[in-house]
Amino acid sequence: MPRRFTIAMLALALALLLTPQVSLAVDEHISQAIESTILAIDDGEYGRAEGLVTHAETALAHAEASEKVNPNPHTADAIKHLKEAIDEGKQGHVDVAKTHAKGALNTLQQVM
Repeated sequence: MPRRFTIAMLALALALLLTPQVSLAVDEHISQAIESTILAIDDGEYGRAEGLVTHAETALAHAEASEKVNPNPHTADAIKHLKEAIDEGKQGHVDVAKTHAKGALNTLQQVM
């Protein structure tokens, strides 16, 4: 019996050690996605479609990485907005792309 207890306690300790790291990774990806989305919006304010697309693609990569680790409806919605921002930005529709980037920012901020 003591051996089972020791093994169970070791397993619990390992689980507790790993749990905060997963949470920190998700928070880091969301923080990076928010930062990149803000940069995309700033580029959109100056009419720079190429910069908007570049930053939105970076934000998308971070949002998707977070979604893989911890699925969240807000993150999923942000991913949709970022994809639309990228598509619209590539077509030169900066105002529409900026609107989608702002929508992504709003939903990403709800994740935090």
